[in-house]
Order: sequence, then C-alpha cells, then structure tokens
Amino acid sequence: MRVLITGVAGFIGSGVAKALLDRYDFLSVVGVDNMDAYYDISLKNHRLAALLESPRFEFRRGDIADRDFLETVFEEFRPQYVLNFAAKVGVRHSVLHPEDYITANINGFFNILESCRKYPVRHLVFASSSSVYGASDHVPYSVADRTDAPVSLYAATKKSNELMAHAYSGLYDIPCTGLRFFTVYGPAGRPDMAYFKFTDSLVRGEKIDIYNYGKCLRDFTYIDDVVEAVVRVMMAPPEKSDPLKPPYAVYNVGNGDPVTLVGFVRILHEELLREGVLPEGHDCEAHMNMIPMQQGDMQTTYADTSSLERDFGFSPSTSLREGLRAFAHWYKEYVRG
Repeated sequence: MRVLITGVAGFIGSGVAKALLDRYDFLSVVGVDNMDAYYDISLKNHRLAALLESPRFEFRRGDIADRDFLETVFEEFRPQYVLNFAAKVGVRHSVLHPEDYITANINGFFNILESCRKYPVRHLVFASSSSVYGASDHVPYSVADRTDAPVSLYAATKKSNELMAHAYSGLYDIPCTGLRFFTVYGPAGRPDMAYFKFTDSLVRGEKIDIYNYGKCLRDFTYIDDVVEAVVRVMMAPPEKSDPLKPPYAVYNVGNGDPVTLVGFVRILHEELLREGVLPEGHDCEAHMNMIPMQQGDMQTTYADTSSLERDFGFSPSTSLREGLRAFAHWYKEYVRG
C-alpha cells in the first residue's frame, strides 16, 4: 500500500504518518512538505527526523501549489491513498496575508484534485476545519448544518475545498472524505496555537491576551484522537451507493465537550505548575489580560461526532486535562530541556 501525505512535517501530517508506519509493515509513505517558515522550522525538522528513521518513508520537499512538482511525485510514487494536510492555517493570519491562502488552499488543493484525476487513487482524505460553520449559533455543529456563511478567508478556503472535492468526486468517481477538525492540540503542536503561545508567554513572565473576555467556547481535540480518526477514515473510502450521488463524505473530528477559554487557561496553568514548567506560587489570574473578540474569531466551536461514531465506531474522548498534561510534559522536555 502506497500513501502520499502532504504537509507531512506539520502537526497532524507527521502524527498520521508515524501511526501508519508503526502499525502497518505492508505500507510505505511518501511525505511532501514545503517546510514553510510560518513558524519555527526546527519543530518541523524535529517531527520529520522521527519519520526518516523508517526505511518505508520517503520525503520530497516541495509545494503543492507547484503543479509540475506534484505531478512528478504522483508519477513516480503512484499513491493509492492521498492524505492532504498541506495548507495555510490560522484565522488571524488570513486577514493579514489573504493571497497566501488562495495560493496554498485553493490553487494547491486544485492541483491535488487534478493529480488524483490523472493518477486514480482509492481514497483522498483532506483536512477541512470547524471554521466552516461560521457564526452559527446552532450547537453542537452537525455535518448536516449549512456552512455557507464563513467569517474568515481561511474558513472560506476550507469550505471551497469541500465543494471542489465534491465536484471532482462526482465528475471523476474519486472517493473523497473531508475532515472538519476542531482545535487540535497536544505535544509537538503548532507554536502559533493558543495553548502553546500562552505557555511561552507565561514562562517569560508576560501577560496573555484572553479574547472575548474568556467567554469563547472551544472544542479542544487531542492529537492522538485526531490521528486515530484519520487512520480509520482512510481505510474505509466512501462507496457510490447511489448513481446520482458521488463517493463523498464529510465528518466532524472533535471532542464534543467545549470549555471556556478561561477554564482552558486555568487547566493549562495547573498542568504547567505540576510539571515544574512554571514556578510554585505562580499567579495565573494576574497574568490574564481580558480583551474583546478579535476579527474573524468564532464565539463557539462544538462538534457533533455522531456520524463518525456511527460509521467508524470511534469518537475522540481524551480529556482536556489529560491532553494538556501530555503537552506540559513534552514542553518541559523539548522546549525547556
């Protein structure tokens, strides 16, 4: 079995690649990543180094927005499964650099679809986002809900990916599954994510900005749960049971247990104290700067994962405290160590 993973040096991509290589000795992986310097590239190299230890892993450095590069990889490797995690991420960054999101998330994903058309695959799994639900106040978010009112360009590009994949699935009979991830966190995660930035700031003795005065609700999903969902979904492509419907599916991947941002920070603080990352007696409340909602942010993210559980017998369940404890331990060893 040959699997192509784009964004393989990223948080989710590297985790999925490692799980596949560890579990299945009949499987080989080629990983693609442009090693973008959006955040510290040393962390990407750290993730990649672990994958390169496997003789069944190959790495190709390049950009999915480069059609010639991508077609060369498909021609050489002929993947049977494609997992696309390459993207420009982050709501706030998309406000400042919109052109980067069109290049990576629209043009790049178009190239993925075209390559899957020219070199037929058994299954294309791609990363979508909980941000496609926009400002909907209907919670928990169901995959049956309307998703046509994004509040950021990032969200709009992810919804566009879903529509493009649906069209290609129907036109060319490509089995496609989109996964709407809900605030993924854990060890070796992205440094631009709130929990990582909060930790860095607290360690430096700085205050942390708590948007919407801490009232935002977030559905935090631990990385191991996300990896498990991806692997299960990859192995079971959607079938064309109706000639009028394409072999296409979309699922929420979330914990289904949202917490307030303030509550999240307090648990993170407790686990950082427990690991000795912060000194005994460190005052959490004194380091929180309560400010209004930021442009493009969502008030609530809350996943209904019933369809994932129905079709794959799985739904994420790692508690926030358990996940943040693992992150705090990793942070102490990798960042502080």
